[in-house]
Amino acid sequence: MKNSFVSPARDRRVPRIRSIAALTALTLSGGLLAAVNLSAPAAAKPGDVVVSENFDSGTLPAGWRAIDGEWKVENGRLRGTASSGTKKITFGRHLTDFRFEATVRFESVAEPTRWTSLGLDVPADGSTPWWIATMRSGTTAANGLEFAQLTTGNAWNVTNTAAAGYPAGTGRDVKVAVEVHGNQARWFFDGRQLLRTTSLTRSTDGGQALIVNGSTVSFDDVRVVELAPNGYLRPDGAPVTVIAHRGASSAAPENTLVAQEVARRAGADWIENDVQPSRDGVPFVLHDGTVDRTTDGAGAIRSLTAAQLKALDAGSWFAPHYTGVRLPTLAEQLADLRTRGGNLLLEIKGAHSRDEVAKIVEVIRAEQMTGRVFIQSFEVDALKHTYALAPELPLGLLRGSLDADPVAIAKELHLTAYNPTGAALIAKPEVVDGLHKAGVAVMAWTIDSAAQWRQLEQIGVDGIITNRPAELAGWNAAFAQGSPAEPTVSIASPLDGAQLDRAQQPVLGVVAANADTVTVTLDGKPAQSGQKLDLTRLAAGRHTVRAEATGPTGTVSTTATFTITVDDAGLGYLILTSGADATAIKQMTDHLVKGKYDHLARYAERNAGQRIPARVAGVIAADARTLAQR
Repeated sequence: MKNSFVSPARDRRVPRIRSIAALTALTLSGGLLAAVNLSAPAAAKPGDVVVSENFDSGTLPAGWRAIDGEWKVENGRLRGTASSGTKKITFGRHLTDFRFEATVRFESVAEPTRWTSLGLDVPADGSTPWWIATMRSGTTAANGLEFAQLTTGNAWNVTNTAAAGYPAGTGRDVKVAVEVHGNQARWFFDGRQLLRTTSLTRSTDGGQALIVNGSTVSFDDVRVVELAPNGYLRPDGAPVTVIAHRGASSAAPENTLVAQEVARRAGADWIENDVQPSRDGVPFVLHDGTVDRTTDGAGAIRSLTAAQLKALDAGSWFAPHYTGVRLPTLAEQLADLRTRGGNLLLEIKGAHSRDEVAKIVEVIRAEQMTGRVFIQSFEVDALKHTYALAPELPLGLLRGSLDADPVAIAKELHLTAYNPTGAALIAKPEVVDGLHKAGVAVMAWTIDSAAQWRQLEQIGVDGIITNRPAELAGWNAAFAQGSPAEPTVSIASPLDGAQLDRAQQPVLGVVAANADTVTVTLDGKPAQSGQKLDLTRLAAGRHTVRAEATGPTGTVSTTATFTITVDDAGLGYLILTSGADATAIKQMTDHLVKGKYDHLARYAERNAGQRIPARVAGVIAADARTLAQR
């Protein structure tokens, strides 16, 4: 997850208000500049200053091309005027990884919706298509900042928007910057990252531009600096990268496309998922070595064919409304990310042969996703195979504890990131600075506590892998605005008003944002988000889930009720899973089939604690009496 043009050796252990450097390329996308020079320039290198203009010469710099509108230099600033429409001036050269910054001042505007932009990948002649990072004078509007493309049909494709905490207004200088790594970009407003994108499409020759619309804008200190390709180091002013563990696994069935979609909508920068092969060699997205826990099937994934895996229900275990969700293949997951947006932190789960890793690489390349996939693994051999087969893919080493020399192993394995547990990093925070000085990003797993997010952010961690991506994205948003946001909390599962039978096992899903602590209760007793509810242990009728979230600004709470229904099928399931001995199960089943509910109730009560576990016997008897009264 990565870096700005300043030296990687800078001190990253600074207070959160300054934001420690690191992860640019993770969730951004961008191609920024348009080639303007008449002859091909020498290739830029990281740290090279490609453009640096303060306009003290009093004239337009050489190679700057005023396409339309009125552009002139006066009083040491470049002034651009567009009395109507959009006007632009182009310059610079094509770069893949760079930072584009300027001091910008709206001198006058026709109305607060008018704007100025830094051009990111604009042809020298100003022809379409081109990408821009836009700022309105009314920056507090929901679209005060934007990433957008003007298409060849002269239509706007606005991919990302955000609001600043205060307006740019007129007559005041605003320092703006965009950091671009390939198709990813970060938008900084007065030193604080407020927006990022992964949607830029890059040309082969587009350079930079300055653009004005319905306004007069002056510019000073325009700089374009080549960056190192590791866009996973977090720049100054940027929040930590949000990495959704197995998708939005606290709110949807893990490692599925629906969990991926929930995480994407929640604001996750990356999706973290696991890959393993089927018996016939098809890479599937699954965490466990078996399908038992997260599907309605059984058996090791490597013993089941792709056809058998695709037939499994991978959603109903989490909640009834996810019934029918399927296990995705790696190809399906990548296609979804490519078409709907997002990046993948892909864990090669367990030992893989070189041929098995080669198949994973083949799928990534076939889906044209090499620029948006990051490989990680606990398995050193899997990383070595990946590097040998696809050196273009960034690599991360997962660790349960810290190595004696993380920098040395990072160099040995050609790592882009070193990814240990959050607890290990908090215990030894100086490791982060050492890795950053070596140009290696740090991603911590798996952290769901806001208090630990704060600790990790303050020691300079670049990305955080979490089961609560919506909450971490909200926590980041509060940081971006410079003040704490109100906590929020909702109950995703079971849904309020849900009717459930005994055979269902919904997962308790609670989503909170801007919260330091989240407390969950079921019928007044402590419970946990992610906990599977055993409905055979609960009485028939209504039950209440309550969730309470506490943040810096206060406490909020919400409730949801669900009802356990009683029917023959549910009672049959209760009997068969009761743990009673074979004689008792046969006797109770006979009573149920014959509709002798009173006999069944009395039998369960007489044999409670003997042939039938006492706890279950009481539930069986109560359900049987309910049916007898119908």
